[in-house]
Order: sequence, then structure tokens, then C-alpha cells
Amino acid sequence: MVLDRIAFQGIDFDRTSSADGPSRRTFLRAGAAAGGGLLLSLSLPFVSGDVKAANSASFVPNAFIRISGDGQIVLTMPYVEMGQGTYTAIPMLIAEELEVDLKQVRLQHAPPNEKLYANPLLGVQATGNSNAIRGAWYPLRQAGAIARAMLVSAAAEHWKVDPASCRAQSGKVRHPPTGRSIKYGDLAADASRMVVPANVALKRPEEFKLIGTAAKRLDTPAKVNGTAVYGIDVRPPGVKIATLAQSPAFGGHVKGVEDAAAKAVKGVRQIVRLDDAVAVVADHMGAAKKGLAALVIEWEDGPHAELNTGEVARKLEEATLSSGAVAQNIGDADKAMASAVTKVEATYQVPFLAHATMEPMNCTVHVRKDGCEVWVGSQAIGRVQAAAAKITGLPLDKVVAHNHLIGGGFGRRLEIDGVVRAVQIAQQVDGPVKVVWTREEDIQHDMYRPYWFDRISAGLDEKGMPVAWNHRFAGSSVLARWLPPVFENGLDPDTTEGAINLVYALPNLHVEYLRVEPPGIPTAFWRSVGPSHNVFVTESFMDELAAAAKQDAVAYRLALLGKAPRAKAVLELAAEKAGWGQPLPERVGRGVSVQFVFGSYLAQVAEVEVSKDGMVRVRRVVCAIDCGAVVNPDTVRAQIESGIIFGVTAALYGEITLKGGRVEQSNFDTYRMLRMNEAPAIEIHIVQNSEPPGGVGETGTSAIVPAVSNAIFAATGKRLRKMPVDNAALKQPV
Repeated sequence: MVLDRIAFQGIDFDRTSSADGPSRRTFLRAGAAAGGGLLLSLSLPFVSGDVKAANSASFVPNAFIRISGDGQIVLTMPYVEMGQGTYTAIPMLIAEELEVDLKQVRLQHAPPNEKLYANPLLGVQATGNSNAIRGAWYPLRQAGAIARAMLVSAAAEHWKVDPASCRAQSGKVRHPPTGRSIKYGDLAADASRMVVPANVALKRPEEFKLIGTAAKRLDTPAKVNGTAVYGIDVRPPGVKIATLAQSPAFGGHVKGVEDAAAKAVKGVRQIVRLDDAVAVVADHMGAAKKGLAALVIEWEDGPHAELNTGEVARKLEEATLSSGAVAQNIGDADKAMASAVTKVEATYQVPFLAHATMEPMNCTVHVRKDGCEVWVGSQAIGRVQAAAAKITGLPLDKVVAHNHLIGGGFGRRLEIDGVVRAVQIAQQVDGPVKVVWTREEDIQHDMYRPYWFDRISAGLDEKGMPVAWNHRFAGSSVLARWLPPVFENGLDPDTTEGAINLVYALPNLHVEYLRVEPPGIPTAFWRSVGPSHNVFVTESFMDELAAAAKQDAVAYRLALLGKAPRAKAVLELAAEKAGWGQPLPERVGRGVSVQFVFGSYLAQVAEVEVSKDGMVRVRRVVCAIDCGAVVNPDTVRAQIESGIIFGVTAALYGEITLKGGRVEQSNFDTYRMLRMNEAPAIEIHIVQNSEPPGGVGETGTSAIVPAVSNAIFAATGKRLRKMPVDNAALKQPV
């Protein structure tokens, strides 16, 4: 999702004049740390723009960097690590400018505090939007550079020499003319008394020693040796384990419970009944599951008992027959369409999708009369604390929320529904209780990627090039619920990203969105969110236009990219590396997609084989990405690879369907994942430049689905406008 526009954009962090814009002094203050040392309080820009002086009690920085007397650098991290490499890449920014080894930087999870730790591009304390590096790129390098300058000043004062004759290197300040050196730790106390410099130059790209190199992940050793602590690993003294059954129908309630058999299970301690769920509390997960299976629960299905997927789709389709909020308008698409030589029209649909994270949903809670303690892996820990306070009625400062590593987020752990359940259960339990969802509960009570329905049309001139583009789509707005202030005039930036501001030179374009919320079905962010829908539609339809014009799919796109050189470059690179145009066996095709989302340009070519019985195998994917300055190329490759696997899974298998108000899928047998033997060969080619970083965590997911669908068309001549792949439609006639 792109939310950058709701906060500061294009801030020039090299400015020093407050009249022209925020200066470095605005964002960074220094002081003495408790116990001695240098404490740097880094204030990232946030939505309100309120920035206070360092000596003001209301000063609210976003992150804190402490240099201790032993020379160790501790970064209080406002983001959470969920496999994306944030806990390595962000310390690289500090280490680069501070001139220390990456291993010297230590991290600790930031406590919940929306004022102190708000993501500068979101305005709330959250990890998402593929923007951790984008948000930290200037401020954290700035922090390292100013810290380095203050340490150098402290050393120069100690030696009574010109600071310009000193330099920082490997955690020390050196004075080359005399060969003297002092470790950072020995300078920390003196540095804390230095005046914060008004203007410190950041390193130029050619001076980087660490940024741009393949640094080893700092979190890997603990994950390998088992010492890493995820939310599900937490075991406070006396903890009990609970699992639960929630109403199988959306909006349903518990009508009655027969629990005698469950209570008879060895290890079961308690049955907790809520309005729409029942939990079994036990000594261990095995007993809890057995107890749950022994319960006889009578459910009242509620108002959505007859809801099914077809009904949802019909309502969205009907909605697109009416006008919506205008997301973008260029020229006069209707007038251009009226005079077009050729007209192409299509409708597209994408289904509800679950997250299916590897670490099951879990939350550990201890509710006491005078306080509440929560242990969880969350992408939005501030919301966790706020939810627990609201449910218990406790003041915010009486709720302690501990954040932990996350075993897969994909947007699922931006939500707090699991925390709400755990707190509700813990209120009836004496002592701490860990609530763990079974995979069935996870899939059938997820918060889903929205279902969307699209109508799209284009008019082509005598050369087959588009002169008009009309796109109208309907579906749920996650941001309208999750961050209401950014839903304005019927629009939000997440829902429309990938449908507007296309890389192509389209002289007349009109895009409309209609917000239609499915009855009773909770929707949420899902890896690449809006672009996961919009890029599939726009890039599949662009392929349709190329076919209607009887032109090569890559050449057709290149002809429209004259004003987007970075997009053109990644497309040319991906096509070249994929061997575009080279012959392929029968029923094997190549498909292409191009996008600019999350601040990065990316092109993918998928090579797909379709068997005679309609089964699809993605054999190879070639990706070229221009994500601006690259901090850790290994992270970029890993993120794109995982995004591609995630997207191929959705393209081939991903679909949540409803019948009788219930989700029909329940586990990985009915909600399939891509298997190891099905994984394609993946090649990643990174375009090097010094532009500010773009996002990489979600870009691979949104690009791969249209590349696969376009490859299927190339292999079979059959166009798929609805995901996932319909294997029956691809069978070769006998």
C-alpha cells in the first residue's frame, strides 16, 4: 500500500534553514544517557508535523540510538522483523555513517508508543507498505553521521586539535598526524556534551563501504540455533495454553455448549465462553485441542447464514454499472473512445485470499486487577496496547505490550482481532494464558484480501495504440476501516495504487472506484494489497491490447514507455535475460508485466507450461528491478523471490469461497500452497542507481500474477480474466 502522500513527501534532509523546510536539528537531538554515554534521539517526520525541542517534556522522537561506555550501539527499533531483513538493513544505515562494524549495532524492540515510534510514511506505529527502508533511508543515516561528527568533535577537543584533522574509522576516532586513537565508548560521555552540528554531509554513494554489500543477516544465527523468540515461543511462569472455536458463520453467536466431555479430558482446566466463541484452557496444546474436539457447541448462525461467494461477486458487478469516485482523469477518455478505430472491453475478478502465515495466530496475555501484560508478534504493537487497554478498561500505561519476532506477517499481523480474543479469554483465567489458533481457525476466521470486480475498456487508433483507457472497479477499502482519515472523497491511496499513475503514456485515461463492503466478511491488507489486484488487471489488459493490435507484448509496451525511462530499462533487461522471442515448445508460453508500485520499477517475465489436461506449471521467472539505492542486495533478491512464490501460489491456487455464510477452505489440503517441487527457477537482476530506495517486500507478488496469466495466453490462446487459474478451461480438446 502507498500511504506516503499522507505524511511528509520529498523532504530535503540536507536543508538547514527552518524557513525553507525541516533541518537536521529538527529531527535529531543529543543528550547524556543514563549511566553515561551518548543518547541520540531521532525524530522522524510524522503526520502532524509537530516537532518539539530536545529539552521539552513533550519531545517525541521516533527512535533512540544509544552509544554506551563499552562502545556498543543500541538501536531501539520501531519496526518489527518478520523475515524481510529489516533488522539487518536498517542497522546497516547507522553503521555506514557511524563508521562501525555492523556487528556492533544491537537492536531492541520498541515499546508501543504511537507518538515516539510512528512510521514516518504511515503516521502510525506499524511495519508495512514496504517502506521501512524508504522511511529510514535519510533519518537513520543522518543519525549516524551526526553521531560520528559529535564523537570526532569530542576527540578533537580532548586532543586540542582541529576536528578536520581527525577521522572516524572502525569504531574509533583517529588522528592520523600523530597516530593517536580513541574508542567510541571512551568518547561517549564527552560527545553527549557536544553541540549538535547544524550541517553534516551524508556519505556519497561512491563512499559507501557497507551499503550496497551483501551483509549477512544479523537475525539468522538465533533463528538457526533456536534461541530466537517469536510470539508463539513466549512462556511466562504458570502459563496455560488455550485454543478456540469461533462462530463458523460470519456474525453468528454461541447458542449453547455441552462441555462435560471436554472437562473430562486430562489436562483441561477451564472452558471459557464468549458471545461468538468458545475456548478451552489446558496445561498444553494437545489437551486443549482434545478438549475442543469434545465440546458440543450449538451455534446461532446470524444474519449472514445464506451468504455465498456468488452473491458477493454479483453485488460488485452490479456496482460497477454505476459511476464511482474519480481516482484519476487525464484528457477526455469518452471523447477519444468515440472516435477510436478499435474498441476492447473486458471484465476481471480477483477472489478473497487468506494469509496463511507459517506461525499460527497466537497471543499470550496476563490480566490482573491492576494491569495487563501482552506478548505477541505484531506489525502494529501500539494498536495491541490500545486494544488491551480498551477491553480491560485499564489506563494505557497499565498495559505492557512486548513485541517479538514474527513468523510471517503479510499484513495479517497489522490486525488486532487475535489480541482482542486473547484478552477476552484472559479476563476469565487466573494467570497468563497463551491463545493459539489452529490452522482451521486461522483460515476460516482470517481477515481476507478483498474480492474485486473490474470493468475496463480501451480505444485503439489505426496503428493499434491506445488513445482511450477507462477503468472502473468495486471492492472493499481496508484503509477506510484501518486508517479512516486517509479515506477521502470515496478514495484511498492503497485501493487505487497500480490502477492510476501508470508507467505508460496514455493520452486519455479515466479511473473510478466504488467502495462496496462485503456483508459480514472482514477484509484486510494482504501482501501487495491494492497492487495485487490492480496490476493483475492493468497488465493483463495491456496484453489484450497488444493482442488486439497484433503486436508483440514487449514491443507494444516499450512503445508506450518513452516518458518512463526506468520502467523501460527494467522491461528491456527482463526481456533480454528471459530470451524473449526465442522459440518455445508447444503449450509453453512467456508472459510479461511491468509496474511502478511501492516506489520501485519492476518487470517480470514468466515462462509457463500448460499440460493437455489443463494443469499449469510456472517453469521460470525472470525479474528486473530498479528499487533505487540498494542497501543489502541479498535482502532484495530474497524478498523478490519470496514475493514471486507468494504470488504464484495465489495465481494457481489462491481462493477463499463462502457457502452458507461459512468459509469452505479449512487447511492446506483445501487452501493449497505452492510446493517445493512446483517452485520455478527464479532470476533476479537489480538495476544499480543512486535514487532514493523503493520498496521490495511486496513488489514481486503484484507483478507475477499477470505475467503468469499472460504466459498462459501465449501458451494456449485462452485468456483468463479471473483468478485463480481455471484448469478445466485450459484443457486441450480431445
